[in-house]
Amino acid sequence: MSETDPLALLQQTLRVARLSRGLSMKAVTSRSELSRTTVSQAFNSPVPPTEETLAALAPILRLDLETLLAHRRACPGPSGPISARGGTAKATKPVGPVPEDDVAFETRYRDYVKTRHGELTVVGLDLRGPAASSWPLDAAYLSLELADTAHQGQRVERAEHALRRNNLLLIRGLAGSGKTTLLQWIACAAASGDLPGPDDSPNQSQVAFVLQLRTLVGRREGLPTPEEFLAAVGCPLTGAQPSGWADRVLDSGRAIVLVDGLDEVPELMRERTRTWLRELVAAYKRVRFVVTTRPTAVSEGWLAASGFRELTVRPMSRADVTVFVTRWHTAAKASTNDPEVQAHLAGLEDDLKEQVRTKRDLSLLTTTPLLCALVCALHRDRRGQLPHDRVELYQAALTMFLYRRDHEREVVAPEGITLSEKESVQLLQKLAYWLVRNSQTEMPHDTALAIMAEALKSMHAVAQQGDATQVLNHLLRRSGLLRTPTPDTIDFVHRTFQDFLGAKAAVEARDLPLIARNAHDAQWEDVVRMAVAHAREDERVVLLEAILARSDEDTNRKRLALVALACLRHATELPEATREKVETNARSLLPPQSWQDAIELGSIGPLVLDLMPSAADTPARLARYSIHTAKEIGGDGALAYLKSFSGTRDFGVRLGLCTGWTNFDPDEYVAQVLAPMTGELPNVHVTEVRQIQAIQPLQVTRITLHGNHSAYTIGKMPHPEQIRSLGLWGNSQLPDLGQLTSLFPHLEELRLDGCSRVSGLTSLATTAINKLALSHIPTLRTLGPLERMTELRSLQLWGLDLLTPSRVPALPQLEWLDVDHTGFLSMLDQWPNLTRLSLHGPQLLPRSRVALPARLSHMDLWEVDLGTLKRPRIGWLSQITDATLTTLSGVVAPIIDLFPGVRSLSISAAQSASEVDISPLAELPELITLTVAGFARVTGTEAFAPDVVRIMRP
Repeated sequence: MSETDPLALLQQTLRVARLSRGLSMKAVTSRSELSRTTVSQAFNSPVPPTEETLAALAPILRLDLETLLAHRRACPGPSGPISARGGTAKATKPVGPVPEDDVAFETRYRDYVKTRHGELTVVGLDLRGPAASSWPLDAAYLSLELADTAHQGQRVERAEHALRRNNLLLIRGLAGSGKTTLLQWIACAAASGDLPGPDDSPNQSQVAFVLQLRTLVGRREGLPTPEEFLAAVGCPLTGAQPSGWADRVLDSGRAIVLVDGLDEVPELMRERTRTWLRELVAAYKRVRFVVTTRPTAVSEGWLAASGFRELTVRPMSRADVTVFVTRWHTAAKASTNDPEVQAHLAGLEDDLKEQVRTKRDLSLLTTTPLLCALVCALHRDRRGQLPHDRVELYQAALTMFLYRRDHEREVVAPEGITLSEKESVQLLQKLAYWLVRNSQTEMPHDTALAIMAEALKSMHAVAQQGDATQVLNHLLRRSGLLRTPTPDTIDFVHRTFQDFLGAKAAVEARDLPLIARNAHDAQWEDVVRMAVAHAREDERVVLLEAILARSDEDTNRKRLALVALACLRHATELPEATREKVETNARSLLPPQSWQDAIELGSIGPLVLDLMPSAADTPARLARYSIHTAKEIGGDGALAYLKSFSGTRDFGVRLGLCTGWTNFDPDEYVAQVLAPMTGELPNVHVTEVRQIQAIQPLQVTRITLHGNHSAYTIGKMPHPEQIRSLGLWGNSQLPDLGQLTSLFPHLEELRLDGCSRVSGLTSLATTAINKLALSHIPTLRTLGPLERMTELRSLQLWGLDLLTPSRVPALPQLEWLDVDHTGFLSMLDQWPNLTRLSLHGPQLLPRSRVALPARLSHMDLWEVDLGTLKRPRIGWLSQITDATLTTLSGVVAPIIDLFPGVRSLSISAAQSASEVDISPLAELPELITLTVAGFARVTGTEAFAPDVVRIMRP
């Protein structure tokens, strides 16, 4: 390809971005949630990647999506298909000149196809208000990913690539997975000349025959011949069709035959249908055929003898859902010229994307285009308010699947069985309840048959239509809710439908004690909530009281209390006394009050996120615990919750958001949580290389790297010239600090903790570092080079066992010293300009007077046991005006003699859940502000003037 080739430019852009970010193809595949094949083709294929593929790759590679799409639009058509019959398909060149009558008719017919199939309709929606169930296909079509399980492992490719590579395709997909829409898109693309063309030739218009089998099988004349194709589907242009035209189009290879719905053919006629397809394929070897079916309607390899390749539609990825929601709303906006309506729809789009991403029930449900369309339409119909009651949402989906789709498409008893919606629900919920009761997600086929046989004993109208095998097969093929993951097992396509129907069956069976006994199990969480939704008022009271009774004595007390609280939103009617009891029982749990609470709530899982107070309703002193809980849980819901804190100005909360984010996709976390934070970021902590790469868009000046990172990896840090503060924690790979000083030319602060290979500091001697922290470095032998660090103002030395204070050089310019060795106190004259001294450890204070530097006014005592200090205490610290202490006990009286001149005092509990009486501190004559933090109970505040005491609860 030439350098000006738009496809070459597009792929070069992708490659350069990948290499500049240091991403392997495996990393791109994992983070984009695309298949390995799709990613590889995007970078190397002679066919342009789809819009959906580019939408998934753009944020990973940090590229502008519109620029990528512009390159793609400029690309020529893709190369030709590989024939399933063997070899590469020949170009679809007409045999001889096309008769003028054919040309004129084909022009009319193509226009008809584009109009007839150019609108996407959601059959089965039952909406109120102005919301429509159809919209333009070109705006809403979503390319599907198709999997070929016949290959070793699983080969996945987008539908456009599969069409280019194969002349004969059998596509399997669940109800609502987009099979019919795919055929509509193929038909319109063929008519417009946009269908992937063969042999790298320019795309050319083709003639598409769209044959819906449900309309063909009822013909008295039998399945149609080519000349009858248009008449059989009711095309109004049938009478104008030139004689012999269909045969000429097919024979020339200018046609594509699209056969929809093998599953909608009555079972007795499926063999006849296979023979009909085989004869068509044999007669017209240059024609492309695409046939669709639900997964279990025909056996594997059903058309293999004719050369068909079988592919299966995959569930939509998160990127697919985002694209679908965008296109659905784009199409809706295009249907109106009212600016206010368009603005309203734009707001609905943003809101729905956020809801689908953060609400588990929606994210589990939106795995097919049909279900996505259902959610989009319901969301618009209800003016942005999706049902708070999940029952209504699931019921709408069930009605669509079990009744309206077949009824409105006039699919009549293809297996010879017709079930009402109520009958289908009754049968399905029996299967679901067996799965729930046995804590299973799939059941043996024989078990399902036994359940059906037992159910039919009391369902006379259904039993008259067929036996257990026939009824089960009907549910498998028509309900859209069941599937066969293996030939011998059955499960529900969505776990959420299993729990919904299983809970309904449990309530109807009055098995409330069973539900209460399993309420602590995370696998039963949705079953419990749906049971409350299905139950009558008196049954809700019984169930909730049983759960509360367990929460009083069970080891899973917190989970049970929160499960009961989560159930309230599904209880449309409930006595106030019961509601108040549930709320009181859970009130003390949220938000978490300590680190231990945060960890315990995090172990409960996503349920907690649904109940947490909002960021606006969470005090800053507790926000750090709530943030930690969300990080423990992880996932999209947690990401959205953390994002809500991004606007805070509290430093502690901001720092909490910048640490411990390994449970999230780095790019998403940066984009959603860190990027929206205004002002300079606190210290950003990273652990993985992916996190280092992800912070590129941020203006990071302070960063801490956890774990083993080589100098090469550290050298990949984006914008190293911006870094002013660097921390390395637990790095056992880096021996030479000289590499750091060259990588970060403007470094002012360096913190090394547990860097077990660092043996010398010589390379730091000529740097401008003014703050140095050295902790737990067993290989460090000397601090001599510090003498030459003329800019050094702050020094921390912890856990350096081989370094005695006498080996620390005199640093007359030092202003802050932070140490954990009592011997330093006898050498304070070496640091005459100290203004702050921090001592770490419970026994650092000597019994005798020590001379202090004249400017020393601030002292920190970390983890000092004030309970061991006897009154009267030495008064050698009377010059200290600012003091900070973390105490191992609630004894504070010794502070009066320890710091008699203190004006600003901060006391924190080194251990949580302790108590403190601060009244003795009222005797401090100079005290202006007193901050007390981390104590469960604080007394004695009445002894102080107003505005002196500030209490921060744990």
